[in-house]
Amino acid sequence: MFTGFGSLGGGFMSLPQKFEDFFRCYPIAMMNDRIRKDDANYGGKIFLPPSALNKLTMLNIRYPMLFELTVPDTGKITHGGVLEFIAEEGRVYLPQWMMETLEVRPGSLLQIGTTDVPQGQFVKIEPQSVDFLDISDPKAVLENVLRKFSTLTVDDIIEISYNNKIYRIKVLEVKPESSSSSICVIETDLVTDFAPPVGYVEPDYKAQQVKRSKPPVDASARGLGTMSQRIHYPSIVRSTDKSSSAFVGEGQSLTGKTISKKTEIGSPDVKISLDGDPAPLNLPDGQLFFGFPIVPPKISDQEDDTTEEKAQFKGQGQSLRQSNKRRGKKDHESPRAKAPKSPEVIEID
Repeated sequence: MFTGFGSLGGGFMSLPQKFEDFFRCYPIAMMNDRIRKDDANYGGKIFLPPSALNKLTMLNIRYPMLFELTVPDTGKITHGGVLEFIAEEGRVYLPQWMMETLEVRPGSLLQIGTTDVPQGQFVKIEPQSVDFLDISDPKAVLENVLRKFSTLTVDDIIEISYNNKIYRIKVLEVKPESSSSSICVIETDLVTDFAPPVGYVEPDYKAQQVKRSKPPVDASARGLGTMSQRIHYPSIVRSTDKSSSAFVGEGQSLTGKTISKKTEIGSPDVKISLDGDPAPLNLPDGQLFFGFPIVPPKISDQEDDTTEEKAQFKGQGQSLRQSNKRRGKKDHESPRAKAPKSPEVIEID
């Protein structure tokens, strides 16, 4: 860190100062359970120790605080903001996608310094799966999830969470262009452009149009319905087509038998064409033709009459007491004693 002063008109003006330090990087999943915040995995902010906050407060830095993360061994660079200063001393905790972007392992050495990037105006992103197309309003979703990000850097593959599902998005282009290839997305109007997702295949619209266009209906390929047979529909159509039959009548074979040329209704020889003038459909009074069989509905009154006519119970029943009819006795005998019959002749001695 350094402090710079310059004179301007006999006075002093403080220049921005830079913070730089080295930390051991770890993923957020390895934080203490009491302070871990799993939602921070789907954002672009890091956790720094309290000592870093003390140094930053003593420096003249610009807000919002933005940091450049550099891997000393490979030179890979990305950018981000800070969420809280609650990490252990000498450690920095990063989102999982940031660890993968920098290609570092837990415990790797990471150089972190303050930086300035321009306010973003435009960003072009590329979803890494076609599942992103299932989101009904992707721009509204991005507007909500980008609040957890401070910067967007070209070639970074960020992760967002929506409806309990994780989506990976790659940053292809940012504007305005700068040496850092990064933009700040805090309090700015950002125009978003979407590239086709990885694995997306453009549908063949010409093939779909050919598939949707159905061939003309061939009436001769379809069988005749019951109503068409009832009104003799083929004969009505044939009456206007003189060329449909070259010979109609009876003939005789060499054996002398009479042969009549008949075409059965509904047979495969019947050819019905929809070309030419339509034939008048003259039907008897009270007869209608809808092209399909008619099943008249049942009348509720008739159903009630039929149910009443039906017997409520049919069959034979049995009583609990055995029947004595076969023995010539009644089922129940009178409890009264039978009175003696009066004799027809009375004799007196």
